[in-house]
Amino acid sequence: MSVREPDCLVVSRSRRKAGEKAARTVLGVRGADPKALAALLGAEGAAFAQACGFTGKPGQLVLVPDASGAPIGLFGVPDKGQRDPYLFGALAQDLPTGDWDVTVPADIARDDVVLGFCLGAYQFSLKSAGKTAKHEGPRLLVTAAEQKGMAVETARSVWLARDLINTPANLLGPSELAKAAREALTPFGADVEIIKGAALDKAYPLLAHVGNGSDRGPRVALARWKGSKAGKSAPLLSLVGKGVCFDSGGYDLKPSAGMLRMKKDMGGAASVLALARLIMTQDLPVRLEVRLGCVENSVSGHAMRPLDVVKSRAGLTVEIGNTDAEGRLVLCDLLSEAGEHKPDLLMDIATLTGAARVALGPDLPALFSNDEGVALSILAAGQRQADPLWRLPLWQGYAGWLKSPVADLNNISSRPMAGAVTAGLFLERFVNAGQRWAHIDSYAWNDSGRPGRPEGGDSPGVRALFDAVCKIFETKPGAMS
Repeated sequence: MSVREPDCLVVSRSRRKAGEKAARTVLGVRGADPKALAALLGAEGAAFAQACGFTGKPGQLVLVPDASGAPIGLFGVPDKGQRDPYLFGALAQDLPTGDWDVTVPADIARDDVVLGFCLGAYQFSLKSAGKTAKHEGPRLLVTAAEQKGMAVETARSVWLARDLINTPANLLGPSELAKAAREALTPFGADVEIIKGAALDKAYPLLAHVGNGSDRGPRVALARWKGSKAGKSAPLLSLVGKGVCFDSGGYDLKPSAGMLRMKKDMGGAASVLALARLIMTQDLPVRLEVRLGCVENSVSGHAMRPLDVVKSRAGLTVEIGNTDAEGRLVLCDLLSEAGEHKPDLLMDIATLTGAARVALGPDLPALFSNDEGVALSILAAGQRQADPLWRLPLWQGYAGWLKSPVADLNNISSRPMAGAVTAGLFLERFVNAGQRWAHIDSYAWNDSGRPGRPEGGDSPGVRALFDAVCKIFETKPGAMS
């Protein structure tokens, strides 16, 4: 799957002058003070806006005719000190078709306008016109520099994750997901290896125990990359993603309603790919390893069974208390392998538990970390980027709930509470002592459309994690030449 260009943008040499004849204007304003509006639109235009009920509320849009009858947009922007890139996604959804030049107050970052517009313009379709159909909605006027800038690269990375999550499971199995990783990362010089068959069975026994239940066999996509300024001693960042392309629940079968959206169960892998790609586009001076566990959790004569016991890569034996708790089995061998290389920071992203959604709802990914500094860095980045996560505890008092009478641990808790916490504690058993680690439990889906967040697959937290990586490793993004 190729990374799509945001076709909602139109490039001009100068946003203000080139293409001025065809482009129309949107003015970002705060409030609806009659004098301020009259200064922008004239007295008649200001009266028209107020007659339409325009108050300047953030996200509110009204079109006012100018002296020639052409529309000028008034758009309510966030209050000073408030940041919300998603808000500008409303422009991509609500403006009429055509090219638009958006001007906002100086305290609002231009990147927020570009990013939000692109995120709001995202569409996924497999109709006959497909993704190659010509964009027919509004387009944002940008400069050539902006089109190559970080906001657009961020949007492209998020679009990639959304495309992968939205693709039906019959079109995106383990093999296709692994190949998508190769296609996304090799253009930046990453060395991508796809592991399968006997080699996978030997290296990742728990992952294989999940994935071999499907006729579409498991894959591990392993990528290695380093920035152009990253020497041998540069920080090593290791990313791990859960890529369950469809989750039936296995023999502990999900009900039909619970299975309906399980094409999104590879949302962790998609989010890791988006984050890795963004790191590469900005040429961060780090060494990077990416591991994606690409499997399908199926029901078959060779699927895993309840109470199976499997020896993991780390040597710990795991009893399968529930075949629908497969995501942690996919991750733990990958975490073990990643730890063998002693990364300076290890992070995983997974659509792991319904319990995290019960606790935090769909919009807030749950953050678990064994390192206070890492956790605080990620939380602070989430606030800066308006891409929040919420921390839940690795509460050691619940570790005993994972005991098994016949193995080192069970893959599920003996109690029906704190499911997101016990899942995190399970993963922690496969993380080396002293290893800085963060685990993100994400929903990876928008149940309904909102500005900048159309209904369907999504990758919340990716922008925050990128920001946090920059802060933790004390580096700044800089676009590749």
